[in-house]
Amino acid sequence: MLDVLLIGLSVGSILLLAALGLVIIYGAMGVVNMAHGEMIMVGAYAAVMTQIWLGWGLYAAIPIAFVLTALLGFLIERCVVRRLYGRLGDTLLATWGVAILVQQFVRLEGGLAFFGIHIEGLGPGLQNMPVPAELQGAFQIAGTSINAYRAFIVASTIVLTLATWLLLYRTRIGMQVRAIIRNPRMAAACGIDVERVNALTFAFGAGLAGITGVLVAGFKTVSPDMGTALVVDSFLVVVAGGVGSLLGAVVTAIGLGEVNGIVAAVTNDIVARASVFGLVILLIVIRPQGLFSFKGR
Repeated sequence: MLDVLLIGLSVGSILLLAALGLVIIYGAMGVVNMAHGEMIMVGAYAAVMTQIWLGWGLYAAIPIAFVLTALLGFLIERCVVRRLYGRLGDTLLATWGVAILVQQFVRLEGGLAFFGIHIEGLGPGLQNMPVPAELQGAFQIAGTSINAYRAFIVASTIVLTLATWLLLYRTRIGMQVRAIIRNPRMAAACGIDVERVNALTFAFGAGLAGITGVLVAGFKTVSPDMGTALVVDSFLVVVAGGVGSLLGAVVTAIGLGEVNGIVAAVTNDIVARASVFGLVILLIVIRPQGLFSFKGR
């Protein structure tokens, strides 16, 4: 049972990592970012390219992926999202289009494939990211064998969640983000540069997605469409936990991960995934605002 709970904890950690960026993007900006999964994919490919072209491992790929995806997210916000604030359907379609463009860019190797030029690490083929030797084994706790890489993912999730919490609740820009989540017009009336904060928020969320991609690349095959399923799971966590609520994302991600792990151990993965979707639907029906949401007047 302890082994099952630990597996559920690692699954919940991946869900939380994938949803962290969306918590602040969707909460602060009200943008349904369908390209969030592609930011995770770009982070995974950044890890692969770092290993192939620079010979550096997973640890070095984490900051590189964060910077690369943050810059890409900043560019997307400036060029696309900024012109569509307040138009939920339009932002959904626009970011979906951006997701398709990013996928095809990777699949067609930046368009160079048309000219017979191939870039190692890109293309439609599957890629793998080697895990450092110290994370390939397992260690024992209370007689239970724990995979070292799963433990590394859980530890990384804790660190990134604490860093996000500190940014939101212990910094000036975090206070501005929370003010925008509550009431963007009032925040603007109080002198907050909403456009600047939104751009930085979108970039930070994209950077977190990039780090998620690096960690996912350590146990999952990297491909151009790997982000499609992850973006669905991310929105499940954000909506069920409560829009803009970091605590809600943590509780929901860990809870859904444990449900997935326990049901999968008793039955199979297909029933486990169906159970997760069913639980989220039930939560939304009972509490449409999510488990944790801001009190309104």
